[in-house]
Amino acid sequence: MKKTILLIFFLINSIFAQNTPTGNLEGLVADASNKNSLIGVNIFILNKNSGTTSNEKGNYIFNDLPVGTYTIQFSYIGYEKVTKTDVIIRSKRTTYLNIEMLPSSVELNDVVVESGYFTEINDKPLGTANFSSEEIRRAPGSAGDVSRILFGLPSLAKVNDARNSLIVRGGSPIENSFYIDNIEIPNINHFPVEGSSDGPIGILNADFIEDVNFYSGGFSPIYGERLSSIMEISFREGSKDQFNSQLNLSMQGVGAAIEGPLSDCGSYMASGSIAYLDLILDESETGGAIPHYGDGQTKIVYNLNDNNKLTLLEVFSWDQINLDYENAVKTDLTNIYGKTDGITNVAGLNWQFLWGKKGYSNTSISHTYFGYKRNYSETKSKKHLLENNSKEYNLKLRNVNFYKMDKSNSFEFGFEGIYNFSNFDVFYNTWEDHYGNPTPQLFVENKLNTSKLAIFAQHKMQLFNQCNLEYGGRIDYFQFNDHLNFSPRLSLSYELKNGITVSGSAGIFTQEIPVNFLIQNDNFKDLKTPTSNHFILGISKMLGESTRLSLEGYYKTYQNFPINPAQPNVFIFDQSMIDGVFLNHESLVDDGEAFSRGIELMIQKKLASDFYGMASTSYSKTRYKDLNGDWHDRIYDNVFNFNIEGGYIPNDEWEFKLRWIYAGGSPYTPFDIEKSTELNRGIWDLENINGKRLPDYHSLNIRVDKRFYFSSSSLIVYLSVWNAYGRENIAFYQWDEQKNTLGYQKQWSTMPVLGLDYKF
Repeated sequence: MKKTILLIFFLINSIFAQNTPTGNLEGLVADASNKNSLIGVNIFILNKNSGTTSNEKGNYIFNDLPVGTYTIQFSYIGYEKVTKTDVIIRSKRTTYLNIEMLPSSVELNDVVVESGYFTEINDKPLGTANFSSEEIRRAPGSAGDVSRILFGLPSLAKVNDARNSLIVRGGSPIENSFYIDNIEIPNINHFPVEGSSDGPIGILNADFIEDVNFYSGGFSPIYGERLSSIMEISFREGSKDQFNSQLNLSMQGVGAAIEGPLSDCGSYMASGSIAYLDLILDESETGGAIPHYGDGQTKIVYNLNDNNKLTLLEVFSWDQINLDYENAVKTDLTNIYGKTDGITNVAGLNWQFLWGKKGYSNTSISHTYFGYKRNYSETKSKKHLLENNSKEYNLKLRNVNFYKMDKSNSFEFGFEGIYNFSNFDVFYNTWEDHYGNPTPQLFVENKLNTSKLAIFAQHKMQLFNQCNLEYGGRIDYFQFNDHLNFSPRLSLSYELKNGITVSGSAGIFTQEIPVNFLIQNDNFKDLKTPTSNHFILGISKMLGESTRLSLEGYYKTYQNFPINPAQPNVFIFDQSMIDGVFLNHESLVDDGEAFSRGIELMIQKKLASDFYGMASTSYSKTRYKDLNGDWHDRIYDNVFNFNIEGGYIPNDEWEFKLRWIYAGGSPYTPFDIEKSTELNRGIWDLENINGKRLPDYHSLNIRVDKRFYFSSSSLIVYLSVWNAYGRENIAFYQWDEQKNTLGYQKQWSTMPVLGLDYKF
């Protein structure tokens, strides 16, 4: 099969004759602090003898550029220079590149501030990473999945090849949230775990993404209700001058997209994709459980006038997987059989209003729907274990305002309100837990009508030249349990000479227990709100314009986490990673404690010429205290991570990339072999909770891209090989109830992926 894929890949290269068609580049340059257009910005194409300036409306244009990859630099007196790499010019298309420039924090007289490649994170909190659409698309081992590109960051633990689990600085998948254009998207993955941000496959079209900011801690109070991380995604706008279409084809599925102008005042873009894994996978390799899924996204932009813009966003996904009894008994991959169906839909409208030169506001209203259907039974006994027919609805209003008082002072403030009206219909049968103890049967038929309210504010001020202070906070109210929480935040940065910046931040972060827990028992209303305290200190240095070195240390504490007295050793927020679902609990107490501490080192080089790369390493420790007062490692505690990735782009046609990840083995609780054999069921060794570790993980992903430019279209053909040298990484150990013996689940073996992206 591998030889066939290589033959197809190079055959395509020989079929198409190459020429030198052209395309256009245009965009708008604005002040990041108030969104006002900037006039007279100098715009240069690096390594080319070409340049222009922005006009009286802040617009610029380059016509008839030869197709290929460019680096564009923007400079303006009193503003930080911006340098954008990976700007792709395609045949007979207009590439839109809108830029926001930050006013310089350094007082200079008629001097342009010398920086540019990392401007996107200059005014962001510690632990911020930024990625462009092209960086996401080309990343080896990511398959265009925005979550998977983050695995190269030192702040993320390595868990499982098969899941997009964002384990950020000792957190859990529950503790993350996502925003697209000011609209919250609770989960950006197919087959989500209810109450979590986890899932195996991303739903977003990477070509729609303009850029991504990922905050791994210390984030602004404009974001709340999360303990670990925020992913801030910006979708680009559709083509404003012509109709364009796109076809994506890979071994995973097929997708299509269209975009074009909307009269003279806006644009639209829409995409959809569907998987056909059932046509290419052998049921014997998956235990008969082959996933079916699809997704779609739409963005419509309409400019009412120069100061008012409306954006309509739609994100939809559906999932289905069916493992019947006949196939389940033939496999050692699972001890259950059943069916999962799910639908996720987020629709939202955002209104951006420019106040003038002093600021702007974003106000959005959105509706979120989650539909869960799960029905599973035990293979050995055919005992019905779980049935979930729940529907969750959220209506959210969010307002964020940005006000610039003067050069040294600016404010962010706003509010949000969420109305939750959901129907929970869940049946948990009695079963034996990991201790060998029976759990109670539980029926949940509950209609939930409740609300959350929040207000937030932050003041950014320049104390003196090169020293900046940010302080603020948010107040959250949850009607369901009458909780009122205050979360203060503070950060300070100081720019030294020679491109060195020292920063520190601290804050309190709160997050309510997911409602699918709370509705299981009326007494759970009395549980306290889980809280985390963040303390972060970092230093960064520019090693030239395109290379940045950063070192960060952090310490996080966790309080008020739920623990089941019947399972006093289990940290419930980690449970979904063990069982794949959050289970029933008859009783919970809020005495759970944990901590996470670590140090992270990263060096990143942007694509300034023909090479880019990133290397990172981290050393961390994350533990929790059980109800007996004993401390245990959390299941994501890799201790040591090392990642290196990079790419070589010799010309406009070829790209060669690789990523190598090494991570220490994750903790796990071994089975009590004697008891498990006696009961023919996996029973934990209670004297050794998370006392063993999986073998260390390492894997190499490589990718080769070939671009073809035709007279009025373009094509990318790529070959990606995951786990190129066939490392047998272990995902977890399990008790095989068919054979009544210990078994294990392997992670992905060597997997070649061939795909194409055709734009016409």
